[in-house]
Amino acid sequence: MARTSTTNDVFSAIGEPKRRALLEQLVLQQMTVSDLVEAMEWSQPMVSKHLKVLKDVNLVSETKVGRFHYYRVQPDELRPIQEWVHQFEKYWGGALEQLDSYLTDIQKTRDDDER
Repeated sequence: MARTSTTNDVFSAIGEPKRRALLEQLVLQQMTVSDLVEAMEWSQPMVSKHLKVLKDVNLVSETKVGRFHYYRVQPDELRPIQEWVHQFEKYWGGALEQLDSYLTDIQKTRDDDER
């Protein structure tokens, strides 16, 4: 029985740490497979495999210049992730404010105890 692809959307594609690492490299500049092999210290087949997944979900585009294929991040394709994460920002902001309040209370209690 053939294995079902789990990398058919942006969320699944970036679930793999190696693909996130490739995206981080490609955010800095467009690169060839050879450039990525050298930068990541991975095998060429591993780089190519992960680039294919990123291309399939349009997170990476490819441009051919002569005999070289250059890859670059398509930042607009990350928007669904940004929109999904955005809904949690209110929670994080509130949690950080609560932590700040809690730490301030602890510091105040210690200061009062030292007097």
